[in-house]
Amino acid sequence: MLQQIDKKKIFLYVFFLLSLSTLNNQSLLNSDFFNLQITQIKVSGLSNEDNLKTKKNLNFLIFQNIFFIKKKNLSNILDGNSFIHTYEIKKIYPNSIEIIIKKTELLAITNLNENFFYIGSNGKLIKTNSINKNLPYVFGKFNTSDFINFMEIINQSNFNVDKISQIYFFKSKRWDIRTNDEILFKLPKENLISALNTAHQITNSNNFNNIKIIDLRIAKHIILTNE
Repeated sequence: MLQQIDKKKIFLYVFFLLSLSTLNNQSLLNSDFFNLQITQIKVSGLSNEDNLKTKKNLNFLIFQNIFFIKKKNLSNILDGNSFIHTYEIKKIYPNSIEIIIKKTELLAITNLNENFFYIGSNGKLIKTNSINKNLPYVFGKFNTSDFINFMEIINQSNFNVDKISQIYFFKSKRWDIRTNDEILFKLPKENLISALNTAHQITNSNNFNNIKIIDLRIAKHIILTNE
């Protein structure tokens, strides 16, 4: 008899706990916690036009619960924008998403399949119908990652990137540069910083007038050509 009473008590306790849990869950569902709907999206860092375009691409988030938004869903869209270098996504409770963008730097121009492209500092190609004559033009079949690496090496040297009008890439993964003064520097595959520092000294010297080609491919040698 006592055993039967104990079983009944246990059943009542379990039933009470389940009921209480159900009531609490229902209360939670009706609370503001599950009504944090996104009503505002802020995008900054690009041009006004591109900020607006990016915002429109994210309009599917409006009225979704901010608590359950996964940043990965936003990243899939943002990573597809070639003008974006990096970005930060902020959830501002209760109902706002803020995206702060760092725009990619345009490093150079190249041609691919008869179309012009900017090369961004993010390693992406950005199609364009106009040419910025202040940027160097890159010739050859190259990976953008190799080009970005080459530009980083130039920036580590004393040579001024702004003096470059054209850049040539060869299958051997060697680079040449032509300056705004129409001097072609043939660079080595190795020890690029040293060669670029030498090129910098030459461009700031008056001893190389009328020289059109300067070959720095052999270490500790400078071969000059005036043709």
